[in-house]
Amino acid sequence: MADPSSYRPRPGDIPDTPGVYRFRDEHRRVIYVGKAKSLRQRLASYFQDLANLHPRTRSMVTTAASVEWTVVSTEVEALQLEYSWIKEYDPRFNVKYRDDKSYPYLAVTIGEEFPRVQVMRGHKKKGVRYFGPYAHAWAIRDTVDLLLRVFPVRTCSAGVFKNAARTGRPCLLGYIGKCSAPCVDRVSPEEHRELADEFCDFMAGRTGTYLRRLEKRMTLAAEDMEYERAARLRDDIEALKKAMEKNAVVLADATDADLIAVAEDELEAALQIFHVRGGRVRGQRGWVTDKVEEITTAALVEHALQQLYGEETGDAVPKEVLVPALPDPVGPVQQWLTVRRGANVSLRIPQRGDKKALMETVQRNAQQALVLHKTKRASDLTTRSRALEEIAEALGLDSAPLRVECYDISHLQGDDVVASMVVFEDGLARKSEYRRFQIKGFDGQDDVRSMHEVLSRRFRRYLADKERTGEWTEEELKEDDGRPKRFAYPPQLVVVDGGQPQVRAAQRALDELGIDDIAVCGLAKRLEEVWLPREDDPVILPRTSEGLYLLQRVRDEAHRFALSYQRSKRAKRIRATPLDDVPGLGETRKKALIKHFGSVKKLRSATIDQICEVPGIGRKTAETVAAALVRAAPAAPAVNTATGEIMEDEEDGEPGTTAGFPGEPVTAGVPDDRRGQET
Repeated sequence: MADPSSYRPRPGDIPDTPGVYRFRDEHRRVIYVGKAKSLRQRLASYFQDLANLHPRTRSMVTTAASVEWTVVSTEVEALQLEYSWIKEYDPRFNVKYRDDKSYPYLAVTIGEEFPRVQVMRGHKKKGVRYFGPYAHAWAIRDTVDLLLRVFPVRTCSAGVFKNAARTGRPCLLGYIGKCSAPCVDRVSPEEHRELADEFCDFMAGRTGTYLRRLEKRMTLAAEDMEYERAARLRDDIEALKKAMEKNAVVLADATDADLIAVAEDELEAALQIFHVRGGRVRGQRGWVTDKVEEITTAALVEHALQQLYGEETGDAVPKEVLVPALPDPVGPVQQWLTVRRGANVSLRIPQRGDKKALMETVQRNAQQALVLHKTKRASDLTTRSRALEEIAEALGLDSAPLRVECYDISHLQGDDVVASMVVFEDGLARKSEYRRFQIKGFDGQDDVRSMHEVLSRRFRRYLADKERTGEWTEEELKEDDGRPKRFAYPPQLVVVDGGQPQVRAAQRALDELGIDDIAVCGLAKRLEEVWLPREDDPVILPRTSEGLYLLQRVRDEAHRFALSYQRSKRAKRIRATPLDDVPGLGETRKKALIKHFGSVKKLRSATIDQICEVPGIGRKTAETVAAALVRAAPAAPAVNTATGEIMEDEEDGEPGTTAGFPGEPVTAGVPDDRRGQET
């Protein structure tokens, strides 16, 4: 536990201007990011008598080992920089909103030549227009099924679309009138895009104009005695009305607004957001967070606004945002939202009328979400805490191991030997810090030696970075591409998949590096025994122990991660071709060669002048390719071990099934008992 006075900056050194500040721990890891109108006043509030600080703030300042700041010109810039740093560093003491589920959106791929309507989850992509989010995917499909009668937009995948275009036959939706079948040129790209635009306009809330237009067409068709056409338009109108009824009108003035409500207690907070477009609720989502810092409702709202609109622009930011409490100060946040939208945004608390009534509904949803979340999460939080405490007690640790790293070795009878490192923090997987290794120190199968090599490399890298200057610097915490290094932070516990030999190899690696403050244990699969490096007998945890269950989860995750890497390396080796060894020949030109000649065999028999005919291949490259193919000429034909058939013509197959490209690999001389076996 650090003494805040040991790193407190002198008040005269802190500027009295807007800015953003970062607290770092002893390993230079950012643990908190904040912004301030006056950096001097805000930072001074952290360095006071610890007894006067909120318990969570006290925990943060005693965990920190340094503080730094960046001066900006305005509070709007501070807001934007704070959001960027929170996304980049993921500080443990900042509020983290997490969705209780991955919400589906109704998406229209406007960026494609023939826009497609589909359900999407996850991060938003460029060239796609989103509507929602919805509570359930089936709600989207019901709505789309009704609207396709009126707006027969493409919904098929790229593969289905290309296959229909190749065969000249549309899919079932094309036959029943729920797709305009642009794949077989029933409509032009311009006509199909017009349908997609009308679909988007309707989903965006501009329904009245379109309904009136259809009603006018229906009336004119009836007057001209085109009764079949009038009947179809009538059915279209009914389908649209039925789709609209699924979203009842909640605001009579056709408002576009987002309503945010907060329900909280001392430890946690739940947020509910209703997305209202054209006066109708078009989507709903919920977030929950642990209150790891002392924070007010207004600050929770401000963080929610950053989370909601930090990566949105244009119409994705509504004209009006209704909240239970206004950020303090409200001006910079409102100005930031206006910049994101490109037009004025109203940020306010509803006082009366329909908007206040709807806000009360959103508030009730938030309260119910908090109750449900606490019911679901209480046991999880308690269980994880108990598991870590049981592990600490069983292994004789001074405190619960908040960061655990587990290592596993995987190979295929000595080939493609790899290792994995998985990280669990507070009992939860932190996949962004997983690491994969190739065993480089020797050839063959030796799990003990492999474990020693992996642990040595991991912690040698950690010590080298730390000892370069005697302290961590921000540059040393990042890889060349700017991402945080995965070896930057040491664990409190190292777990290896294996028994006493693997555990002693791991401990020997740490001893050789002079590391004596990291505990080591191993979990053997046979009897689920926990082995310690300097003990002759294993520690036996009860089968019902939460600590054993957590160690099993960590071990199984390391095994899964190592096995997936080993399989990918094996698949890459099987798909290897002689072209892979040609210097400077990338994937694009390799594919061009195979496409031009049809197979590696035909390419091998081509002359240098013929190879030069391939676009992008010069004479020097052609000579290098020809030489590589001569060196790699097969000594004997491949044999199908199941049938005994000689497969020397295998390379003359269709593209995609040639040797060295996706398809069934040739298994010349590989015994049956070796294929598919993993260790």
